[in-house]
Amino acid sequence: MQVDNRERRLNDWLSRHQGLVIKVARSFARETHDRDDLLQEIAFQLWQSIPGYRSQVAETTWIYRVAFYTAINWSRKEEHRKQRNCQLGEQALGLLSKQVDEDPRVAWLYERIAELDPVDRSLTLLLLDGFSYREMSETLGISESSVGVRIHRIKKSLTNQLTRENQHVL
Repeated sequence: MQVDNRERRLNDWLSRHQGLVIKVARSFARETHDRDDLLQEIAFQLWQSIPGYRSQVAETTWIYRVAFYTAINWSRKEEHRKQRNCQLGEQALGLLSKQVDEDPRVAWLYERIAELDPVDRSLTLLLLDGFSYREMSETLGISESSVGVRIHRIKKSLTNQLTRENQHVL
């Protein structure tokens, strides 16, 4: 595939599926600068994957797989890097970044999603994007029944967390 065609396809994918890519990055990277790094890495990996894309797989499934596996690999590398380097404390980072989250409910949800294991995190994002259980199953390589069970457990866990937190507020 020629560079111009690859560039057009990448730009098309990123413009049409921007929300999906951002959701994946946001669930794996909490800080804005980390999210920017991860978004850049996802875009690069999408660029690299274009010659291997076949239309037998839905575009969204392909893009999600690339984004998801890139995010997992990025997370591993980032964790390793953090272990090697001396980091500022969480409080100092919070003071330096002064990141303002939009709706506190959305911020709460993304914080909870970030705490999930990678497969549950992925299922949650796919669910938020309206994917069917079959599509989720195909994307992640797990059975549809497993998808249903895991989603049920995730919803129950999130509901319980929210209930506990609301009881502490009252």
